[in-house]
Amino acid sequence: MSGPTAPDPGLSARTGTVPVEHTLFGQPRQLWTMFSVESWERFSFYGMQGILLIYLYYSADEGGLGIDQGIAAGVVGAYGGAVYLSTIVGAWLADRVIGAERTLFWSAVLVMVGHVALSALPGLTGVSVGLVCVAAGSGGVKANATSLVGILYGTDDSRRDAGFSIYYLGINFGALAGSLLTGWLQTTWGFHWGFAAAAVGMAVGLVVYSFGRRNLPAKAHEIPDPLPAGRLRINLLVGTVVAVLAIVLVATGIIPLGRLDDVVTIVIIVAAVFLFMIILRSALTAVERRRMLAFIPLFIVNAAFWSLYQQQFTVLTIYSDEQLNRDLFGWDFPVSWVQSINPVFIILLSPLFAVLWTKLGDRQPTTPHKFAAGTLLMGVAFLLFLTMASSVPNSAPLLGVAGIILVFTLAELTISPTGMAVTTRLAPTAFRTQSVALYFLSIALGTSLSGVLAEFYSVEDQVGYWSLTGGAAVVVGILTFVFAKPIGRLMSGVR
Repeated sequence: MSGPTAPDPGLSARTGTVPVEHTLFGQPRQLWTMFSVESWERFSFYGMQGILLIYLYYSADEGGLGIDQGIAAGVVGAYGGAVYLSTIVGAWLADRVIGAERTLFWSAVLVMVGHVALSALPGLTGVSVGLVCVAAGSGGVKANATSLVGILYGTDDSRRDAGFSIYYLGINFGALAGSLLTGWLQTTWGFHWGFAAAAVGMAVGLVVYSFGRRNLPAKAHEIPDPLPAGRLRINLLVGTVVAVLAIVLVATGIIPLGRLDDVVTIVIIVAAVFLFMIILRSALTAVERRRMLAFIPLFIVNAAFWSLYQQQFTVLTIYSDEQLNRDLFGWDFPVSWVQSINPVFIILLSPLFAVLWTKLGDRQPTTPHKFAAGTLLMGVAFLLFLTMASSVPNSAPLLGVAGIILVFTLAELTISPTGMAVTTRLAPTAFRTQSVALYFLSIALGTSLSGVLAEFYSVEDQVGYWSLTGGAAVVVGILTFVFAKPIGRLMSGVR
């Protein structure tokens, strides 16, 4: 039976009737619980990340640790990779050990502990303890929050993409608020006040979630593929050995910090291939197997999209510093605030996209077509930089860059919420959360590739850079349009 379905169908113990789903603005009420906890988690995550790098390399007189700037950047890059890689661990815990809901809760607790360590413990001790906790916890939150939003909807529920657009709004609202507030606290009171604000934000999210978690569907508490008791200890031991080995390789310099982007990219590719093989070689139904095969081209296209999109934190920052005219009515617009333009656009446009997908219902474009359109738009955004190419420093107009970031945002809203939504629909029952981890691995791959690509950017050859990267994305988008129907057939009824 098509149409919206209750996320946790079943008979009422008292009346023997199917319980009525309670909605808010047409969406399941539990969506707003997830919206809140993810907003606060992103508040703490991006708030801390916004001041982390300068905390590492600022001098002691400025409140920082005085670490070499290159080494500090390597630490932040390694931390970012660890966040996405840890989604595999969080997904595995959810699917095989304690379930998605409990994994999310304890991961959020770990994030809060990490922020407390950064704010309370001095020097490198606080950084070491804090970043390990935040990286491990954020991976668990990312995979499981998305998975839990997915189970609020039936497979054929046309509200799903709209719900994920609303959820995505929460992510960006938290990111914007966290970056602005922690940045202000850092400049006014010092770094540790900024880290403390991140800890308080995560604590607020935990309180809200504690009240709402009891109303989540029963499926949120299930362990889809329980691990046999005898294998749990072995798996934990292997995981610990791998983690310690990685730390030793970096600490001893065997893996140079300058090669971390390359190493992280290779590790992500190996992890993704390994996880795909595990899922595809398991006892799946014929439909589940076809849907996972359909996920492979979507994974590749998504990585290509994020390899350009994430350059707003690398190449666009350099461009904003060297080429952007930041004079705004006599006020010098800070370089770092260029990053706040995108969350503002997302907050303004996410509700419109949610309304659009809701109004279109079954008439909206299929997922492969949305992936194609998002990647094509991302390529167009890069090509638009050609209209402002100049060797004159600080000559690019601020409104021009804001317009390009608007195209970034349109592309992101076309592909990103859709990617989260389709992952939960294509996921096999026994690998629900681990499939979400695969989705985040595609973002991780794109993010690491954005660092690799940034090494080829220079002001002197910016025309060639924008042309090649933007043109490549346009080609990927066109090819995705061409193969949209075959991918759609593999998706076996999932749009």
